[in-house]
Amino acid sequence: MSESPSIQWFPGHMAKTKRIIKANLSLVDAVAEVLDARIPYSSKNPDLQSLIAGKPRIVILNKCDYADENATAKWINWYKNQGITALPTDCRSGKGLNKFNPSVKTVLKDLTDKYQAKGMTGRVLHIMVVGIPNAGKSSLINRLAKQRKAAVEDRPGVTRNKQWVKLDNDLELLDMPGVLWPKFDDKTVGERLAFTGAVKDDVVDTEALAARLLTVINESYRNNLTARYKIDTDVNDDGFIILNKIGKSRGMLVSGGEVDIRRAAIMVLDEFRGGKLGRITLEHPF
Repeated sequence: MSESPSIQWFPGHMAKTKRIIKANLSLVDAVAEVLDARIPYSSKNPDLQSLIAGKPRIVILNKCDYADENATAKWINWYKNQGITALPTDCRSGKGLNKFNPSVKTVLKDLTDKYQAKGMTGRVLHIMVVGIPNAGKSSLINRLAKQRKAAVEDRPGVTRNKQWVKLDNDLELLDMPGVLWPKFDDKTVGERLAFTGAVKDDVVDTEALAARLLTVINESYRNNLTARYKIDTDVNDDGFIILNKIGKSRGMLVSGGEVDIRRAAIMVLDEFRGGKLGRITLEHPF
C-alpha cells in the first residue's frame, strides 16, 4: 500500500502575505475564507485562524461541483453548529454566488445597524478574502465582480499582491494572495493539499502522489475510477497497480509495452483537480 509522502512548501512570498494580512485587518469588517470543498479541513490554514481572530467570518466551500454533495451538506451543518456561515460555491458555473452578498450583510447586520443608528448610512462594507493557493479564490472573486479583475491561473501562487475589488455600491473585497503555513505537522494534510494543486508539483514526486491519490479514491469512490478509466480494481489494489491499469487502458505505453507511469500520473492528477473523476470528498466532519 502506497504511503503518504512528507510534503512541505512555504516560499518566501507567503511569509510576506501573512504580514500583509495582519497589517490590513484593521481596514476590513469581516473575512471570507475560501476552502476547497473536497478537503475543507486540510485547506483551512491554521495560521489564519489566529490572525483573523475577532473578525466576523464567512466560509466559502468552493469547487463544490467537484465534491460529494452529501459530504458538503455535512460540512455546511458542521460550520452552522460552530456559529459560522458556510456557503457552497463553484467558480466555474457561478453556483451559490448569488448568496454571497446577502450572507455578508446578514453576518454584519449588527455592525450596519450600529452605523445607521449613528446616522452613518451608505457606508461601504469591506471584506478580506483569504485562502490557500489554488482554492479558486481569484476565480470566485472575478465571478462575483462579473469581470476579470483578480489574477487567475491554474497554478498556486499567482496572486502576489493585495487588490481591492468593488462588487456594488456598499461592498468591496480585498483579495489577498494565497498562503500556506510553514510546516504541515500532519503529513496527510500535506498530501491532500498536493492532490488538489495547492502545493507546486515541482516539490513532489508526481508518480508517488498520483499513486497515493488513487489508493485513497479506490477506498471510497472505486466506482468513479471504473467509470472514468474503464478498469476493474480491487479494494486492496495498491495505487501503482491502479496507475498501471489506467496507463494501459489509455494506451500510454512506451517501447517494450511498458506503461509510461509519469504520463499517466500527470493525467490522473490533472483530471482529479479538474473534477473529471466525478464528485469526490476526501475529508468529512469530525
